[in-house]
Amino acid sequence: MSEFETFSASQIASLKKGGAILRACLENTALLVEPGITTGELDMTAEKYIRDHGGKPAFKGYNGFPGTLCTSVNEECVHGVPGKRVLMEGDIISLDCGVLFDGLYTDACVTLPVGSISPGARHLIAVSEEALASAIAMIGPGVRIGDISSCIEKSVRKGGGGCTPVLSLTGHGLGSSLHQFPDIPNWGTGGTGASLPEYTLIAVEPIVSLGSNDVRAGEDGWTLSIADHALSAHSEHTILVIPEGNIIIA
Repeated sequence: MSEFETFSASQIASLKKGGAILRACLENTALLVEPGITTGELDMTAEKYIRDHGGKPAFKGYNGFPGTLCTSVNEECVHGVPGKRVLMEGDIISLDCGVLFDGLYTDACVTLPVGSISPGARHLIAVSEEALASAIAMIGPGVRIGDISSCIEKSVRKGGGGCTPVLSLTGHGLGSSLHQFPDIPNWGTGGTGASLPEYTLIAVEPIVSLGSNDVRAGEDGWTLSIADHALSAHSEHTILVIPEGNIIIA
């Protein structure tokens, strides 16, 4: 798909239901994040919640991915594979999840502390969350993709403390497929790129490093990590563009 997908009133109702499942799933799973739990246990909890509430895990089986969650720990920035890894005091973990409901996809991510974390890690998470909030605040019909990207980049760099946007990873359109037009980079130039129409759906997801913005692929074929092993944080919402601005769907 090389153009925006837009949605009817009935489809938007389904997106809201799927988004509500996803938000509650992440909130429920986040309560279990503490030292000693495994990423696999978190994954099983998320899958059970989604299925028990009428949705399907969007990530499980997608291009062969084995989990319901992407569980990215510390320097892992995206696509961490859940399994036997035990979370330790001072870690940070990104829980990235998607829900398929009535044939439509939603996608969201939150980065969480594991017990007590360093001031630098707390600042990193806050910077990623603020970049997401800043971008959402300016999204509406007619806003260009470059405007969103520029907003994210400026917010991250303003955050200071060594934070930098990860340049090679992007947000995306979604709806009837999980990843579709347009890509939404976490850096860019305002006034460029396609303009958002009403009733389209995008996933906005600042991914921020506390060091290099270069990434490397792991041996599992999925996990991407910051090349210099710096911590990474990832914040994401699914956003519906409406005439008045936008709605956070998940």
